[in-house]
Amino acid sequence: MATVDSGAVQQQLEQINAQIPESIAGRVTSAIVEVEASGAAPGLAPGEQAPEFSLPDALERSVSLRERVSGGPVVLVFYRGEWCPYCNAYLRALQAALPEITARGASLLAVSPQSPDHSLSITEKAQLGFDVLSDVDQAVIRAYKVQFTAPADLQDLHVKVFDADLRDHTANRSWQLPVPATFVIDRAGVVRAGRVSADYRTRMEPADIIAALDKLR
Repeated sequence: MATVDSGAVQQQLEQINAQIPESIAGRVTSAIVEVEASGAAPGLAPGEQAPEFSLPDALERSVSLRERVSGGPVVLVFYRGEWCPYCNAYLRALQAALPEITARGASLLAVSPQSPDHSLSITEKAQLGFDVLSDVDQAVIRAYKVQFTAPADLQDLHVKVFDADLRDHTANRSWQLPVPATFVIDRAGVVRAGRVSADYRTRMEPADIIAALDKLR
């Protein structure tokens, strides 16, 4: 049985939400609704074959999905970048759940559109024990159907309010990002469970990841 608390991650993310002024939160919500309505990033569905990839880790060593699934299931997570407090909270929660994940014979891979030096930064800051990979041209992000372009008002919000031009953070210097997504992939390379949502204020709970892994055993 999993010892990871159900709902624990969402409680942490709600604490971040509580710090955001209502006027800004409203603009964020509107942008999220716009992305959802566009249908730009539906993600892969359970039963679909996970596209193969090889991406550099924080030390620029190549990590292959094919190689990883040959040894057991893979939990594949797409996150926006180390500049995102929600993503950082989630990566730390995944690190806390890592012993439960590896105890089930699975490995964990996290992918962002940032360069390897940014991956190294978050790996060191959060003391992550799993691979953080860089999809610098976002080819893998597109293949997994999780890429979207930040709406105009969200761009304006980041530059003028958050003082953060995201083009300085994405390796291809674009306003394109992945919606937060988590996929549980079996040894045959097939997606068996997951969560994809344009609302970056929510994530797949580690307890749900572990439950999905238990179903594969």
